[in-house]
Amino acid sequence: MKRALIRLAVLVVLASVVTWMATGTNRGWTKTSQTIKTLDPVTGIEGITYQPKFSPGVDFLGAAFAAGGLLAGASLLFRNNKPTNDKH
Repeated sequence: MKRALIRLAVLVVLASVVTWMATGTNRGWTKTSQTIKTLDPVTGIEGITYQPKFSPGVDFLGAAFAAGGLLAGASLLFRNNKPTNDKH
């Protein structure tokens, strides 16, 4: 059980880092939309439109590292089950 929790903690942290890097390494807060400047073809006025896009930020990484730390900390509650070879 101890090793399973540690492996799960490492998996959570690695998956979050890979997800963060694959979606653009946003160094700000997590965003759920992206601003796009558009130009009106008739009037020539610039406008702003929003496109839905999930971009995890450093708060996403912090939460994932905290979850990994909790899982690793929970592994300390379990003992190592080592078989003993006592042949007295």
